[in-house]
Amino acid sequence: MNRTRFKSVIRIRVPSKMAVTFKFPRVFGLIFVLLLLNGVHVRAEDEAQEEKAEVPEETEDEGVEYDGEEVDDEDDDVDVEEDNGVLVLTDENFDDVVPDKDIILVEFYAPWCGHCKSLAPEYEKAAQTLKAADPPVPLAKVDATVHTGLGSRFSISGYPTLKIFRKGEAFDYDGPRQEKGIVDYMKEQSDPNWEPPPEAVVTLTEENFDEFVNENAITLVEFYAPWCGHCKKLAPEFEKAAQFLKDQDPPILLGKVDATQETDLGKRFDVSGYPTLKIFRKGQAYDYKGPREERGIISHMIDQSGPSSEEYKNLKALKNFVTTDAVIVGFFENDQDPLFKTYLDSGNDLREAYEFGHTFDAETRAFYKVNPGSVAIIQPEKFQSKYEPKIRIFDKADATVQDLQDWYKDNIRPLVGELTTLNENRRYGEARPLVVVFYDVDFSFEYKEATQIWRRKVLEVAKDHRDLTFAIAKEDHHQSKLKELELDDSGEEVNVGIYDKNKKYRMEPDEFSEDVLREFVEAFKNGEVKPVIKSQPVPKKQGAVTTVVGKNFEKVVMDKSKDVLIEFYAPWCGHCKKLEPAYKELGKKYKNSKDLVIAKMDATANDVPVDAFEVQGFPTIYFAKKNDKKNPMKFDGNRDLDGFVKFLEEHATVSLGMAKEEL
Repeated sequence: MNRTRFKSVIRIRVPSKMAVTFKFPRVFGLIFVLLLLNGVHVRAEDEAQEEKAEVPEETEDEGVEYDGEEVDDEDDDVDVEEDNGVLVLTDENFDDVVPDKDIILVEFYAPWCGHCKSLAPEYEKAAQTLKAADPPVPLAKVDATVHTGLGSRFSISGYPTLKIFRKGEAFDYDGPRQEKGIVDYMKEQSDPNWEPPPEAVVTLTEENFDEFVNENAITLVEFYAPWCGHCKKLAPEFEKAAQFLKDQDPPILLGKVDATQETDLGKRFDVSGYPTLKIFRKGQAYDYKGPREERGIISHMIDQSGPSSEEYKNLKALKNFVTTDAVIVGFFENDQDPLFKTYLDSGNDLREAYEFGHTFDAETRAFYKVNPGSVAIIQPEKFQSKYEPKIRIFDKADATVQDLQDWYKDNIRPLVGELTTLNENRRYGEARPLVVVFYDVDFSFEYKEATQIWRRKVLEVAKDHRDLTFAIAKEDHHQSKLKELELDDSGEEVNVGIYDKNKKYRMEPDEFSEDVLREFVEAFKNGEVKPVIKSQPVPKKQGAVTTVVGKNFEKVVMDKSKDVLIEFYAPWCGHCKKLEPAYKELGKKYKNSKDLVIAKMDATANDVPVDAFEVQGFPTIYFAKKNDKKNPMKFDGNRDLDGFVKFLEEHATVSLGMAKEEL
């Protein structure tokens, strides 16, 4: 391993208003400094008795130059290790090396990363070649698992990540990863006439926004704030996606709006957080629900660019479409049908939730006994039953997009469908109360009959309780749910849970039958089943801020003799961490107030057993007055000590006592 030695100087100030700069080899320089310091020691002692030492001013002319070189910096000795031609950068030396380079390629790697190991020999050979190039182009590397500050600073989320730096400014490396490719790419990049490609993301203002979104078939627009960390992280991914998508046929354009400057645009599209992304189709806005990294954005936008529904030209093709899950099918005479355009629009922002198809084929309409100008939901055979129609039909010609979307939501689920990891949020997320029957669900040929035996037992109960939603679920895919219900070790072949708003209930382990399930469902509806509360252990000791868990929530927060201010937080939440010091100070301030409790609860590890305390983000803070526990107030003041104190002084119903003053 070699060392690259950078300029080393020694600069000495002496009392005669003169700055003298000496340049020596390191060893001689060290000896010189020791001798010089020894010589001035006596003088320093003599001047120590002076009340105020005279500090000479430095001017540009008061320097001594050697070898025709003027040195402005103090001791700037930087050693950088070199490993097979690659500079080894660290948190300590990075800013001494990179900002001065016209161009340098830096690899951020992890020692255990297989791709990094494959890249290493190619990278080292490229480094040796480029070191001898004219001009030379240095290659460097950073172990991002050790020098985590650099990894965070440059948003490194995978290994290896390569970045080109030009005078300290980072650019993504999009070149090859073999020796010759790296060499050729970096020689091109080091050309003095190189300029970055024009920005592909279009900057939008009030003046050009409508033209941009109205004249293009589909666009993606980011509403951002310059100070927003998430926006800064998204920016390079958004730009790379824009560079690719602008070359599609037809092009898909990406734009951005500084919503802190273009406030009217932000209000017009209900922008309340940053970044907010919206898809526009000929000016009509839809929420963007896709990934936020380059490849994900590209894939999602290409999927979004076509029509929301695929045409099936004959009966055989449509039958193949209806195989594993419920599908939505439009039956039309032709594309001039009054409902056809509305149908396509209704699917635009539901592509991830449902599968859409349509047909103009008369034979297919006849087979399904559907009139033209109709939309149908068709369940696959495995989810059909004698207690429900095989096809649900919508035929309102003057329907709106919202009419159709509401109809999909209300009719997409069969009487007893299957809850999966893919449809859980989109299809069953708002279906409450939801009865889930867990067992070894398997619709393959060999096991489908056994699966249907259990499902038919559930159907017999579901048909009599249509105010509840019923589903079966493959137990191996939902072990976390079984664990939350404390049924993961039940020993039973079939387990049952009910989910209702923020609460969940379990059927006590028993041999499963239609009667047992019916009894459990009816007991739940009569309020006779106690919820299962996820909870950390109750703390044995409490500090100035009371720690609340699922098991003691009712006892602490719902205590009718005390006012309670409670913060619901997540351990990973940055805003929660920022709030913590002020919240601790608040707890200390009112530690001696017997009837006021300052509390906190990890809402990711504990259930909130009272529906009135709805938590949708972190931190969420509620104030529960002793005489009105069912209607807690949501705290919306300043999240600092003064803000909390002001709020409590205005709303507390108990005596705050003599707040303890912390020295």
